[in-house]
Amino acid sequence: MAYSYTINGVPVKTGDLICTTDGGDSIVAGQFWRLIGKFIPGDVDHIVIYVGPKGHCVEAGAKGRVITFNIPGGIWDPRLMFDQRYSMDKFYGIADPIAGRGFTQDQEQQIRIAAANYCLMQAKEKKPYNLNFLNSKTEDAFYCSQLAYKAYIPHNINLNTNKEIPNIPGTESIVFPQEVWAECKNKQRYNN
Repeated sequence: MAYSYTINGVPVKTGDLICTTDGGDSIVAGQFWRLIGKFIPGDVDHIVIYVGPKGHCVEAGAKGRVITFNIPGGIWDPRLMFDQRYSMDKFYGIADPIAGRGFTQDQEQQIRIAAANYCLMQAKEKKPYNLNFLNSKTEDAFYCSQLAYKAYIPHNINLNTNKEIPNIPGTESIVFPQEVWAECKNKQRYNN
């Protein structure tokens, strides 16, 4: 089943991508994550997949594996979610990887559910974090944007396009969070 929710007032549907930028507070953990974000090109540093119901999400991140977590009360507050995620990041916006690609409503619904189920399965299997960013083809381990890429590639939605990414030889296979944001035709930036 596909679900709807709002995060900081921005609507989100099952299969949508929550995009964040590292560093969410003046505390030491927030400063650490802000430093990590400096090494990632673009404004978007992290991708989370919304699966629903309510604030239920999947990510590959700081806990060293693919996990599920909940956004309490529809408010992205990294301090309230820290024990679930170990991350400090700021809500950047919502990206819809399906809209604008010519799918019927039924097809779109099926893709959303399939992508969510794929991500939930990786969390259930406790897949480890993929430190080899050059190997985006593997399904043995995942980094954040690779998880979204792998969830959508079976549906002919390629989120690895190198859009808005500097041309650095040898990095074409890396799926950067910024290029995922750039490839989505329907996105809503959060203005706080």
